[in-house]
Amino acid sequence: MNETARRLLARIETLDTAVAANQRKAEAYQSMADELKDVTGTGTSPDGVVTVVAGAGGGLDSISFGDRYATTPPETLAADVLHAFAEAQAVAAREQAEVVRRSLGSTELLDRVLASDEQLFGTPRTPAVPAAPPRRVLREAGGDEEFGEFSVFNR
Repeated sequence: MNETARRLLARIETLDTAVAANQRKAEAYQSMADELKDVTGTGTSPDGVVTVVAGAGGGLDSISFGDRYATTPPETLAADVLHAFAEAQAVAAREQAEVVRRSLGSTELLDRVLASDEQLFGTPRTPAVPAAPPRRVLREAGGDEEFGEFSVFNR
């Protein structure tokens, strides 16, 4: 085999490796997207009368009332529904942040979600789990480079 053929073969092998790496990355992103859309959060009113499940987009999936709902004053019941719904949305957002953190190795989003939970609910923040090191991908030159910054918030 002549030198030109060897270089061409090496180039084809490099391209095949890059294509395989991109395919794995695409599959990982698809898996993360699938996991994100299946996230739900559950919240319960302080008195336990109302339980709400919020979906991944923050919408109301279900609401259920305990036995004491009939004797609960309407204004308390309304406040219970709102509290449980807000808590369910926060839980769903926290779960989504966890999925992103696990997949991409960044705690920035998780820290933002936990900080907003603390503001909304007055609950103390739990310390963020140290981030996993960023995943690495092969470059054509044979080295590696870290994934670039990723943010679901368009800044």
